[in-house]
Amino acid sequence: MPGAKLPTALIHDAKYMEHITGRGHPERPERYRAVMDALEREKLLPGLLQLQPAAAVEEDILLAHTKEYFETAQRDINSGASMLSTGDTHVCAKSFDVAMLAAGAAIEAVDAVCGDKAANAFCVVRPPGHHANAERGMGFCVFNNVAIAARYARSEFGIGRVLIADWDVHHGNGTQDIFYEDPSVFFFSTHQAPLYPGTGRSSERGAGAGTGFTLNCPFPAGSGRREIFGAFTDQLIPAMQHFKPELIILSAGFDSRIDDPLGGFTLTDDDFHDLTRLMLDLADKHCGGRLISMLEGGYNLDGLGKAAAAHVKALMR
Repeated sequence: MPGAKLPTALIHDAKYMEHITGRGHPERPERYRAVMDALEREKLLPGLLQLQPAAAVEEDILLAHTKEYFETAQRDINSGASMLSTGDTHVCAKSFDVAMLAAGAAIEAVDAVCGDKAANAFCVVRPPGHHANAERGMGFCVFNNVAIAARYARSEFGIGRVLIADWDVHHGNGTQDIFYEDPSVFFFSTHQAPLYPGTGRSSERGAGAGTGFTLNCPFPAGSGRREIFGAFTDQLIPAMQHFKPELIILSAGFDSRIDDPLGGFTLTDDDFHDLTRLMLDLADKHCGGRLISMLEGGYNLDGLGKAAAAHVKALMR
């Protein structure tokens, strides 16, 4: 009926577990199960609009990546390689199809949120994407899901200004690279430094027409709520007063949670809930509540599930 509250969409597929990275690898198939089990345990699934994505097509990938890289990734994986030739991303025979399905979730999320089927969306995907730039996959990533979502929102829905906010413990170098000279996308990142991939200095602010549309907030190991919230409230929110996004996309990496094996931040589940509410308030103020969240890192399985559940609870408000 008119005025009815739109649901939160949960976009997922068990096929994300078919991306096999090898024994002992932190970005393992069980990450998907950990998130879904936590959502079930917290009895959140019945209140969500569950959507199954279709695989992206080449045209979608080329919104953010070069044709040469697309063909390289496809060739590497189809040849039986155990790692992309462009960087440190382990792959298996099904990894290309799974990566296309992860990008497909980004497309599905944009269709749902910008098409007024859902108030917001959380995509439980593997492999993650924020380290992949236009020309190479690296850092466990094949295709940059959030970048594809931003470009698709522009091409299909005429969204002129997109904020991508990344709270993963690692800097989203691929996302930054793709939009570094693009004033239509504002990229904001809080991340640990020094840490892989070694980018994300506060002096990296964009170039050309994109100067001033990149905002990096690096912090040392041990940082937590005070530092991360301070960056969001004191730097991001004022910047959005001028940028006025029409869509917000989150690179939701939960490796910034306390006790993650690959990071040294100390955010708690309550912190992720509160950060999510802060971003929802920002979306309400500037873009009719339109917000899409894509899973990035998070390698402590128990912590990943709990943090993701706190995130989704906040999205459902």
